[in-house]
Amino acid sequence: MAAVIGIRAAGGVAWRPTPDGVRVCVVHRPRYGDWTLPKGKLEPGEHALAAAVREVAEESDVRGVPQVRLPSVRYRSEGQAKLVDYWSMLAVASGGFQPDTEVDDMRWLAVDDAIRLVSYPHDAEVLAAFAALPPVTATVALVRHAHAGKRATWSGPDVGRPLDAEGRAQASALADLVALIRPSRLVSASPRRCVQTLDPAAALLDLPIEICGDLDEPQPGQQSDEQILATAARLLELANAGGQVAVCSQGKVLPGALEQLTGRTDEDFTTPKGGGWLLAFTADRLLAVDRL
Repeated sequence: MAAVIGIRAAGGVAWRPTPDGVRVCVVHRPRYGDWTLPKGKLEPGEHALAAAVREVAEESDVRGVPQVRLPSVRYRSEGQAKLVDYWSMLAVASGGFQPDTEVDDMRWLAVDDAIRLVSYPHDAEVLAAFAALPPVTATVALVRHAHAGKRATWSGPDVGRPLDAEGRAQASALADLVALIRPSRLVSASPRRCVQTLDPAAALLDLPIEICGDLDEPQPGQQSDEQILATAARLLELANAGGQVAVCSQGKVLPGALEQLTGRTDEDFTTPKGGGWLLAFTADRLLAVDRL
């Protein structure tokens, strides 16, 4: 029987490039007298990825862009099973660290130095997994449009079918997740429901939404494989531009496009409405896929 998780937490390996190589952030907690990775408990209803970004900012004052999911850690704490999820995070800003009773020191160290300093073997293992990654050159938040009622109950052209109340709530929640990667572009398939799924993110980030037909489902009479290849090619093209981008597409092309990009047919890439994926690319290939 799988262990029941009593405590959920999340954190990250925040990193930044320097002329002398990559440096990662570790923090000192006076209560425990330890050196560790910044992390903390999820708030009720909070997404683990959002908690990871928030906790890294709270403990180290580093604003990080999540990139790749790292190994999760399980151990006992306060008499309960605890699960901590980690992501690598590119440090993009820092307000200036101020010591307090929770964290009284932080250091930027070379990975090998950080591995030697941290107090727990599981932190060293997470750092080693980070060190084994190739450089991440692009991050894509890829989502399926939110709920839009039933096609049979919509009397107009399907391309004009809007989000329903459930879908609007999903889109609002997605905006907060999309904002975590700090995208510089928002790109949507052409149906109205896809554009509306990114509308809250566009308002939050003050970005326009670009329309791209390559992200659409196959049109009547069009071969599905042809459109899946077009979607995969467009995602790779967006990634090759570098940086961060958020994309909204449709359910009939997403699984196949992800199979094309990963080369894996043994994984279920079915994406529920309002769901999505965090994709990390290195150079011209997909490095990691993490379900949001």
